[in-house]
Amino acid sequence: MAIVSHTVEIPAGQPMVIYGETANINYFLNGSLEPDTLAGPTNVQVSVSGGSRRQYPGDSTTISVGGSSREFLKDPTRSSGTALPGKNFVLKQIPQEPGDPEELRQFTFKGRFVDLHAFISAEAAFPLYLYSNRGARYTIAATAAP
Repeated sequence: MAIVSHTVEIPAGQPMVIYGETANINYFLNGSLEPDTLAGPTNVQVSVSGGSRRQYPGDSTTISVGGSSREFLKDPTRSSGTALPGKNFVLKQIPQEPGDPEELRQFTFKGRFVDLHAFISAEAAFPLYLYSNRGARYTIAATAAP
């Protein structure tokens, strides 16, 4: 499994993006989120203009440099180390009966926390705790499956 992005359209605002494994986030929801599809890597060409430049700081003479073109790789799936974008949040299942599972998963998101809270509140498959990136705990009640 891989951590991928899932875009959630918010009716009154900017879209929110949740990063995590699709099976893990869908475990906590009545509906299901589909992962975003990203384009593959491409080569991009840019032209660099010519002009006069100094060779080093404090140089009193300038040199002329001709224009050229450069080619570089653009990959939307590129990541920097193991860093995840956005702010983290945790979902934890509240056991209702003895022996019920206590599933706990951590995700990250980009957007407003108030939108995340509204989305999870509307889609929760069972009672759960939502922990914000600042450590606050919110109790979310289960909603009826559509």
